[in-house]
Amino acid sequence: MVTLLLDSTQLEVVLSPIERTFARRSDSVRVDRAHIRKVQLTDDAWTWLRGVPSPGTFVRGTVAMGTWTSAGADDFVVVRRRHPAVVVDLEDDAEFARLVLTTRHGLALVHALRLEGDDAPAEVTEIVAAQRAPRRTPRGLTARPA
Repeated sequence: MVTLLLDSTQLEVVLSPIERTFARRSDSVRVDRAHIRKVQLTDDAWTWLRGVPSPGTFVRGTVAMGTWTSAGADDFVVVRRRHPAVVVDLEDDAEFARLVLTTRHGLALVHALRLEGDDAPAEVTEIVAAQRAPRRTPRGLTARPA
C-alpha cells in the first residue's frame, strides 16, 4: 500500500520500489493541495478505472498500477486486489485528473485534508492521531469545560 504524506502545500504519494517498477515511474506523485477538488472513499477501486495503462501494469483483479490514459484525461492508479481505496479528483491544470489509490488510510486522508497543514510533511495517520490525542488530567481530578 502506498504511503501518503501531507503538508501545508502538497499531498505526496510515496511509492515503494516494487510499486515504482509496476507503475513505471521513477519518483513519487506530488499534487498541490490547492488542486484537490474532491476525495471519495470506495470499497471497489476497480469500478473507478477508466482507459488503458500507458505506461503501467495491469493484471485483472490483482493489480493495476501506473498512468491510465482515457479520452478525457490521465489518472494515476495504484490498485491492489479488492481492498478499500480513495479516489482524489484534481483540478484541470494538475498532472493527473484523479488519483485512485488502494489504502486503508483513506478516512485519515479525508480528516487530514480538513485540518490546517503543517510545513513538514507527515503521514496522514500521524496528522489525525496528533489531533485526536486525548487530554490527560491528573488522577482524581475531572476535566471541567472552559
